Amino acid sequence: MKSKKLWSWLALAFGALYFALPLLGTLEFSLRARRGVYSLDAYRSVLADPQFRETFSYSVVMAIFTILVGALIVVPTAYWVRLRLPHWRPVVEFITLLPLVIPPIVIVFGYIRLYNTSSILPLTGTTTGTNVLLMLGYATLSLPYMYRAVDTGLRTIDVGTLTEAAQSLGAGWSTILARVILPNVLVAVLSGAFITFAIVIGEFVLASLLNRPAFGPYMQLTGANKAYEPAALAVIAFSITWICMGLIQLVTRFSKHTNAKR
Repeated sequence: MKSKKLWSWLALAFGALYFALPLLGTLEFSLRARRGVYSLDAYRSVLADPQFRETFSYSVVMAIFTILVGALIVVPTAYWVRLRLPHWRPVVEFITLLPLVIPPIVIVFGYIRLYNTSSILPLTGTTTGTNVLLMLGYATLSLPYMYRAVDTGLRTIDVGTLTEAAQSLGAGWSTILARVILPNVLVAVLSGAFITFAIVIGEFVLASLLNRPAFGPYMQLTGANKAYEPAALAVIAFSITWICMGLIQLVTRFSKHTNAKR
């Protein structure tokens, strides 16, 4: 028993070193902008850059719209598959996994090919259309995580009984989804939303090839022209990701506490 605990702690320590050491090295380098002393000059330089604020705000707005669109697509789909089409579940799961095996560069070239200015739906011809295209691309990349989070949430509730009870009270499908199903899987939707937010903030390929002012291309541009600021940006991006992971854990614990209370 003690031997198992020892190996568990060794594995945990190895994993912590594997992930923590590069991050600590990046953090230490980002503080060396001033010769001979540690300082926050690189962070001040990054935060004072108007382009940083513009690109970060743009990515945050795109992340919010992506989460809304993803939830509107995934929640009804997962609910309907679980309620009426359980035999289609393997097919839907396979489709939702495709973004993990299809590189983003293939997806974005497909978008450009289909929606260029000479096509029937020339989304790339306007700024708004390109933003919509980018948001749909983000929703595609986050689909595997959002779908699994919502599907896991639906497993914890009796979808059939809740639907029959709501229908017996005269509720329509939209009311059932909005006032019965969604509140019961809200924690799962939030978990998927935090992962989606982290993906959108750090994504580079789609935004770069669609020529949109997102945070990912800004990090790449800064990394090509400056020394210490890229390390500061990497620490900020890591921090955003870990904050999202922490929020997922917090939401999960809140969910367990709520279930236990019931």
